[in-house]
Amino acid sequence: MPDAAPDSTAIATPPWWSEACAHLSKKDRVMRRLIPQYGDACLESRGNAFVTLARSIVGQQISVKAAQSVWDRFAALLAAFTPQGVLQLGVHEMRAAGLSARKVEYLRDLARHFDDGRIAPAQWRAMTDEAIISELVAIRGIGRWTAEMFLIFHMMRPDVLPLDDVGLIKGVSRNYFGGEPVSRLDIRELAQAWQPWRSVATWYIWRSLDPLPVVY
Repeated sequence: MPDAAPDSTAIATPPWWSEACAHLSKKDRVMRRLIPQYGDACLESRGNAFVTLARSIVGQQISVKAAQSVWDRFAALLAAFTPQGVLQLGVHEMRAAGLSARKVEYLRDLARHFDDGRIAPAQWRAMTDEAIISELVAIRGIGRWTAEMFLIFHMMRPDVLPLDDVGLIKGVSRNYFGGEPVSRLDIRELAQAWQPWRSVATWYIWRSLDPLPVVY
């Protein structure tokens, strides 16, 4: 389950959320119980693709508080947070902001992918989830889990099932299996009833563990 500090940019919400909730409530007894508990709350997207992915790299393997502190110092180095701006920074400047040598490499690789056109967000709307994941995992420091979180929280793709997500595994175990261990196969079979809204069901599973909205 991702934790990330919010950006101050405008928030977008999916227009299909009510339709998804109606489907899930009809098909799944746990969703029927969970969904009313959270009122009008729903998935939120903010920021642009480059900033969102950069934040995910900065936040890897450190606490939310530490990630915010490093991000603030890093972002302060730039007049505008763009791929070109990041590439113009010196390694020593980036390290002085609190970034590890590896994260500096990852951020520079991310910036190069955007700068030279290997990553073209304008094309993503017409691409499948798996095609976008394949593009993203070619960037150093971005694995499948990060790509799936990006699809859910930035692109608001409705039918992503992040089988390796610890929060989803824990939440399914607690809500459907009485706390007993569950396998990826268990979750995949359970989630058949959630299609084509598996992102939404996953979001409610996360909320059942943490009442605060998840922001990425």
